[in-house]
Amino acid sequence: MTRTADTTSPAAPVRHALGEFLRARRGRVSPERAGIAAGRRRRVQGLRREELAQLAGISVDYYVRLEQGRATQPSPEVLDALARALDLGVAERAHLNTLAGAGTRATSGGAPAARVGPVLREVFRSLDHLPVIATDHRLDAVAWNALGAELVGGLDGPHPRRDRNNARFLFLDPASRTVHPEWATRAREAVGLLRVATGQHPEDAELNSLVAELTALSEEFRTIWDSGEITMCAAGRKSLHHPATGPLTLDFESLQVPAAPGQSGLVVHVYSAAEGTPEAAALAELRVALPV
Repeated sequence: MTRTADTTSPAAPVRHALGEFLRARRGRVSPERAGIAAGRRRRVQGLRREELAQLAGISVDYYVRLEQGRATQPSPEVLDALARALDLGVAERAHLNTLAGAGTRATSGGAPAARVGPVLREVFRSLDHLPVIATDHRLDAVAWNALGAELVGGLDGPHPRRDRNNARFLFLDPASRTVHPEWATRAREAVGLLRVATGQHPEDAELNSLVAELTALSEEFRTIWDSGEITMCAAGRKSLHHPATGPLTLDFESLQVPAAPGQSGLVVHVYSAAEGTPEAAALAELRVALPV
């Protein structure tokens, strides 16, 4: 049977997001890790609902209502207790708090738009010796310089060689596995970022449609999404591959550009290589080869 994407309604994975996140994280915690004897006949992966409720010091009935989306706006104390019981990291705790507050936000007003101002565009032009790309909360590439566009598979021009949405490119275009040799890591990062975005912008129909499309068309996306993965990566090193230079391992920084009211914040990704390294020479070679 051929799977098709339902892009006309909100994405099912986004609904009851708090409960789904709790279920996914509950399934990740082993009973032994929580100090609970597993027993031979255990059929549940991770913690049972009643076990997590006991560890968090809340009633089983209340926890069940949280997972089912029938209880909203849990107190900060309950959220802290759940985060401790689930051994959540900093990014996961922040996402849990975001999801718990989603019910208090307005669900109308349209999707936030990304704006790339003239100052930021001038910064991009001045950094023409470094690859630079800006993405919005949907992982759409919304601005770039020529070197950045070429480095990640061809974003530039009226007919780009790849999809300008990074998540769609990763999961639906086989060429992404060549551009990104560390494909599995990049895929987990993309899903983690989209999960955070759906918590922050539950009313964004374009974002929900993207998640619905990827859920329908990519088994790998579904698997990572169902795990409740939250990944935040602000700096480090990434491996890429370009046909003109071969493999490249570059340093990168992800810089947050705050949003104006009614707009979406941007993330500016800057790649670099230490002077005198083969990677720096390869970037210089690639820049010279760019069409004028």
